[in-house]
Amino acid sequence: MKRITMAGPLTVADYMKEVLTNPLSGYYMHRDVFGSAGDFITSPEISQMFGEMLGVWMVNEWINCYNGQEIQLVELGPGRGTLADDMLRVFSQFPEIASKVSLHLVEVSPALSNIQAIKLVGDPDSDKEDAYQTAKESKITAIEDGGPYREEKSKYGPSVSWYKSLADVPEQLSCYIGHEFLDALPIHKFHKTEYGWREVMVDVDPQKEGLRFVLAPSDTPASKAFLHVSPSEERSNLEVCPSAAIIIQEVTKRIVQKGGYSLFADYGHSGEKGGTFRAFKQHKLHDPLEDPGTADLTADVDFSYLRRYTSDEVSVFGPIAQEKFLTNMGIGYRLQALLRSASQDQWADLISGYNMLTSPQQMGERFKFFSITRKHSNDYAPAGFTDLHVKDDTSEGS
Repeated sequence: MKRITMAGPLTVADYMKEVLTNPLSGYYMHRDVFGSAGDFITSPEISQMFGEMLGVWMVNEWINCYNGQEIQLVELGPGRGTLADDMLRVFSQFPEIASKVSLHLVEVSPALSNIQAIKLVGDPDSDKEDAYQTAKESKITAIEDGGPYREEKSKYGPSVSWYKSLADVPEQLSCYIGHEFLDALPIHKFHKTEYGWREVMVDVDPQKEGLRFVLAPSDTPASKAFLHVSPSEERSNLEVCPSAAIIIQEVTKRIVQKGGYSLFADYGHSGEKGGTFRAFKQHKLHDPLEDPGTADLTADVDFSYLRRYTSDEVSVFGPIAQEKFLTNMGIGYRLQALLRSASQDQWADLISGYNMLTSPQQMGERFKFFSITRKHSNDYAPAGFTDLHVKDDTSEGS
């Protein structure tokens, strides 16, 4: 609030940056916000099957397109490291890729990098405070030299490196993974008025000790640079994420120059939604302007907008619903295998996790998968995006 009082209203993008990633008080910077004890739970935390399906996806694409070549797994915003850990476990079952892969994590939070390291390295007896301090000190080095600020050897064998931005990751053949990453990037909000489109700003509310949304009285730099509205646009609220566009452009460039493929999974749509900016606290919707820094801020990803920032030199697939992607990858068969090897006491949790991931009433429809790959000379489509026409008969009676 002091910044707004001194310098005037903030764009929603600047507000999100300040609230989420401020080095001193940012929401993500100094604590574990994931899981049942945090503010939200992600698919990898719900069931190991999610990460296993993504691991199988990466192995399949590597065998089909890059068999025998060294490859980087680059995860953007890796949370607790659960997804990466599950994928590395899958790779350990395939010696051909296990000896060729390295893991590269793009993580700005020293606290989360420590949690990820403990998960991936598998040393529960490590001194967390020492590890956290090491991460803070090495992050300063990363800012100076642009390299990884931390390096470890995972419990499965492949090396793990941490970076503050994608720009610091070596440009080599890579698989880029982003799960619930794009939806946390800063957005600009715009509202349609009788005077035209106006940017939504965050200002101090003079009627109470808090914040409020206001409309810019005229065009802003963001509205001139980022707002491109079709005359047929029917929505009255639009959200634009230039940071996500920059990520997609960088991933596209790297895939064209060095090869590889990418997979993004997020709350999202194909250009039909607006007004999705919201906050979550303790697994419930929360006023995004109340108690800044204590809740997660997010907005649905507009995949139609991101498509415009790819190029003719790559192929783009999706977005498709999470339920369809996971079913195409064989999650039903994986559930059956786990049920056969599990005790009856574990069946309820396995089935509950499966249903949460795939049910259209839960995550199955709300989450979308989106992939960018190198252009192929034929009609090749990556696994998961090819409808196998396989009926999934998995149910609670399995």
